[in-house]
Amino acid sequence: MEEELSDAHYEALASIRHELRRFLHFSEQAASASGVTAQQHQALLAIRASGGSMLVGALADHLLLRPHSASEHVDRLVKLGLVRRGGGTTDKRQVPVELTSEGKAMLASLSRVHREELRRIRPLLTQLIETL
Repeated sequence: MEEELSDAHYEALASIRHELRRFLHFSEQAASASGVTAQQHQALLAIRASGGSMLVGALADHLLLRPHSASEHVDRLVKLGLVRRGGGTTDKRQVPVELTSEGKAMLASLSRVHREELRRIRPLLTQLIETL
């Protein structure tokens, strides 16, 4: 038998969603202030998290995009000087993408402010989750 949700559970769930949306808004604003979109920031994070290089097709999977759309994102990041495409094949999904030194620097700066914000909200989120 499933446990009934109390009013406190609903309040906690609502508060968690609210705090997550506030964090996403913070993240969008931080990315925008750095000259990129939130999705471009996510692409930079994915590339860095994968060891610094990622195939466009894998990036598409990570961003929940079609490969063509991910390729367009990569094109914009290349124009911004934040990533570079590796050479090789005619299949754009099989081309590795890696961060440039400018991309690494921007991502490091964005990651520091995100880590700081997450550390700030951690106690509240922990408290809310424990309520559940």
